[in-house]
Amino acid sequence: MNIWFGLADWYRQNSGGKGVGFFQIGGGIAGDFPICVVPMMYQDLEWHDVPFWSYFCQISDSTTSYGSYSGAVPNEKITWGKLDIDTPKFIVESDASIVAPLMFAWILEW
Repeated sequence: MNIWFGLADWYRQNSGGKGVGFFQIGGGIAGDFPICVVPMMYQDLEWHDVPFWSYFCQISDSTTSYGSYSGAVPNEKITWGKLDIDTPKFIVESDASIVAPLMFAWILEW
């Protein structure tokens, strides 16, 4: 099975109710692959009942700058149909190897 359709099936099965959030570590192309499943379903497959991601959080040490793809702010994702204008968006500008374990420990209540 194509990885796109596997991810699309998973998203459709799990995005009801409170929805599915997107937690990205790092930036750039690798981070954009899974988040693009929503515009792929909506724009390419014309499935107009697909909800946006329910939140977006990114940990990255790449700051916003001219031409920095990894440093693109979450609002850029609105123009491509990856996030809705009302989607809660968070950026943690820090080293993910330090911050991610601390955040996951708090989120998972360890």
